[in-house]
Amino acid sequence: MGRPGGDARRRRWRLTALLGAGLAAPALVLTLLGTPPGGTARDGDMPHRTPAAPAGTPEPYVGWGFTHTRYSADQGSPAATARVTRLLGRDGGLAQNQHIMGWGADNPEPARGRYDFGALDRRMGLVRASGGTPVITLCCSPDWMKGGAAGAGRTDWSRAALESAPRPGHYQDFADLAATVARRYPDVRHFIVWNEFKGFWNDAESRWDYEGYTRMYNLVYKALKNVDKDIMVGGPYLVMDSVDPGDQNASTALRGPWGAMDQRVLDAFAYWNTHRAGADFTVVDGSSYTRDDALLPDEFAATAKLTAVGAWVRRLTRDLPLWWAEYYVEPGDGGGERTGWSEPHRVAVQATGMIAMVTGGAGSGFYWNPQERTGPCPGCLWTPTDTAGGGRELPLYNLVSRFARAFPPGTRYATVSVAPDDAPHLRVLATSSTVLVVNTLARRISARVDGRRFEMGAYEVKWLDR
Repeated sequence: MGRPGGDARRRRWRLTALLGAGLAAPALVLTLLGTPPGGTARDGDMPHRTPAAPAGTPEPYVGWGFTHTRYSADQGSPAATARVTRLLGRDGGLAQNQHIMGWGADNPEPARGRYDFGALDRRMGLVRASGGTPVITLCCSPDWMKGGAAGAGRTDWSRAALESAPRPGHYQDFADLAATVARRYPDVRHFIVWNEFKGFWNDAESRWDYEGYTRMYNLVYKALKNVDKDIMVGGPYLVMDSVDPGDQNASTALRGPWGAMDQRVLDAFAYWNTHRAGADFTVVDGSSYTRDDALLPDEFAATAKLTAVGAWVRRLTRDLPLWWAEYYVEPGDGGGERTGWSEPHRVAVQATGMIAMVTGGAGSGFYWNPQERTGPCPGCLWTPTDTAGGGRELPLYNLVSRFARAFPPGTRYATVSVAPDDAPHLRVLATSSTVLVVNTLARRISARVDGRRFEMGAYEVKWLDR
């Protein structure tokens, strides 16, 4: 059996977002992704501009935010990019995650000791300008670390090449690159090691190469701590795939109405947890639907998987802070498109998923922003920035930003009353001051929550003050 995850779940959002500038036509590269002047440089570890000094010792969590993908607000019409910067600044401190290669960033070290941080500098500049809390995901690796050609302009941006892991003999080189990145951006206090075990699949044994990943993780962990012992490091960023309960790889221990976990994923996580050199937080990603895109028993109830996975991870790691690097609740169609749901439907299921992650013990999470270069953008946080009228807030931005404000790390949650007739079709999350209520029905209802009666539209997400 081949590597899991190479199916319909690897949605178009990921396919288009993961590619770097090298795959685009030259005009698009120059116009949208940019080419840093002067080519590569040797002083990659020199701090970029004058970053603000971090205040105090960092905590092992950052709250709720989003990941920048191939297209974002660092490029486009000045009016549109400024609009997004102001929008993000309004929610100052919103966590923003960026990868070091791919997903809008160029090859950071095209040849050993020769660095190109132009695109990454630009992205980090946007995070700084908007007052965000920066997070860096240390993925992917330069070609020469994985058997490809070295040199500026020679990067292979094919998906197969980008998703290859460094060869074992280059694990230390990748750790050294991670340290260089940490020195260049000293205001970044949180680093995630790698992405979804990309390239760490053992074909011969049909399982994850968790030994190889853990060796690389440990070297990166030590390299970052050598730069600054207060840097927060986490992993393993595994895809928590679930399958039909009858699947040959279905776990007998972690299952529910939503399906069963793939036991090979649990084995990989357990190995990393036992053999890691250290971790300040744990990182996972995954979807509420199975690897075959089944929403069991429906799109809202399927989010219970996120709760179950979170609780399992927290038990195994003895309550390390839990992050969801990515979370998905909406399968794509045959072409990977996600246009079948209305925006209220999409927001309602997303809100339900976020509630489920909190219920499972998560305190931080990143919405994967499926930013388009132009045109319609279902599921995006803001409209594309290619025109002066772009960069406008979309409903999912309102959900993510408000959720981050209402439920920051360390939140003490409260129980609120829900009328028995309403409980089956409402999802509720509350503190002493705020109540989030989600109507999971495609029709208008009259609901009674926290002693109050009110109307809710189909798939409405409502915020109540207490």
